[in-house]
Amino acid sequence: MTTAEEHRLPITQHFTEMRQRFIRSLAGIGVGTAIAIFFGFDIIEVLKGPAGDLAGQLVAIEMLEMISLYFRVSLTAGFILAMPWVLYQFFAFLMPAFTQKEKRFIFTFFPFIVIMFLSGVAFAYWVAMPPAVQFLFGFGAETIEVMPRVSNYIDVVLRLLVGIGLAFELPIILTALSAVGIVTSKWLASKRKIWLVMAFVLAAFITPTMDPINQAIVAGPLIVLYELSIWLTKIVKKGKKAKS
Repeated sequence: MTTAEEHRLPITQHFTEMRQRFIRSLAGIGVGTAIAIFFGFDIIEVLKGPAGDLAGQLVAIEMLEMISLYFRVSLTAGFILAMPWVLYQFFAFLMPAFTQKEKRFIFTFFPFIVIMFLSGVAFAYWVAMPPAVQFLFGFGAETIEVMPRVSNYIDVVLRLLVGIGLAFELPIILTALSAVGIVTSKWLASKRKIWLVMAFVLAAFITPTMDPINQAIVAGPLIVLYELSIWLTKIVKKGKKAKS
């Protein structure tokens, strides 16, 4: 075997594994979606929950609207179900590049990635969504009867659930960056004022309303999560000093 071939083989194996991980991720999403399809209408009923009694005002005005909505909801639910599997495939692909210490750190924090995402989804569903929906349904109701399309309503709900779920990953991301020496608690603390503004900017993108009350409901937890991140990075720093 020539020297050139010796250098090409690891690269070939690298792309082969990447393809395999990608295919496994897609297969996981496919299995999750197949499971979710059997509960499509149940999931839609759950997503109508934040609207409360106002859910009776939702309408479908196109023949294919409910079919399209059914499969979009099933696909989104399938992706959420498969998320731990997809994340595992992603980290498993990167594992050869990490040291044993870094691998232990990743596997320690892996469950918290899922837990924080689900916590964000729960916060969005039970805390952030109800007042946002009440505001949107009530705005202009004295002038004209508000009857939103069910597909539009579900799209807004899914956007909020996924957006806040991902935002709740902030402490995990910053703690991981601290563990590899990219950020420090002191640096994060110095950026508090900037994050205060950024929290409201992110809330404006995530929330479907422009009123300050609903934006504050989303921005508040983001600010708290940032403070939690500073505290966690301090713990990581102390742990490093204790081991050195």
